[in-house]
Amino acid sequence: MASILRVNTLTDASSNNSTAMSTINQGTAKSWVCLKGSDTFAVRDSFNTASATDNSVGDYTTTRSNALANVDYATAGICSATSGGDPHYNFIVENVDNKLRTTTALRTWILNADISGQGSNDAPDYSMTFMGDLA
Repeated sequence: MASILRVNTLTDASSNNSTAMSTINQGTAKSWVCLKGSDTFAVRDSFNTASATDNSVGDYTTTRSNALANVDYATAGICSATSGGDPHYNFIVENVDNKLRTTTALRTWILNADISGQGSNDAPDYSMTFMGDLA
């Protein structure tokens, strides 16, 4: 039988540091994923992530196990730079105009800017965090 613990505020043992439950509910990641983008594509670790797809070079779609309440969720991402003689700076972007952001999925591209121009790039490490309300 499941049990429910109902509290308004959590505090530490000395009652010096308290946090309202609304802050915990609103301020925690609802989903995150860490991918291996180069060599053999793989999900390294995740929370509330059903799958990840390698669409093409530097083009990934992540899908949540449980939907977010709407498409106005916040995301934060980071990816590693590639190795090589010239510095490569990678940027994660999304294309909202094509409606590739849904309550369960987000498609992103890793753009590479180096001295020779721009293009897509498979980054060795790629991580995304999703903040918002669950449906």
